[in-house]
Amino acid sequence: MNIVRNASKGSVAGSADYFTGTVRIDSPFQTSEPARVGGAIVTFEPGARTAWHTHPLGQTLIVTSGLGWVQREGELKQEISPGDIVWFEPGERHWHGATNASAMTHIAIAEAVNGSPVNWLEKVEDADYLSSLA
Repeated sequence: MNIVRNASKGSVAGSADYFTGTVRIDSPFQTSEPARVGGAIVTFEPGARTAWHTHPLGQTLIVTSGLGWVQREGELKQEISPGDIVWFEPGERHWHGATNASAMTHIAIAEAVNGSPVNWLEKVEDADYLSSLA
């Protein structure tokens, strides 16, 4: 058994390599092999978002506050709000983040394959980020 005490791990800024805008990441649950699930609480300030990316075993997002947008490749973006749960299929190319007017926080849960839960791709262009909603 392992108990991770609240606030025992500090927040980190989202890397400019993988995020646009101001993003704070708190990683209260990360496991080591043989377990492979891990998660983070991610807060996006207005206009902040991930780069395009995929997950080898999929990803679950649980929105806890604010308003956000999610988009999978080839589809229009959709708005997400507190209580919404989003599932991205394994290998599904997507991005997620805050709207341009509201911050958004979600819990992100993904499993790692060969030590990596994510495959980062190029950044989301402003035109795609500001495109129409579904």
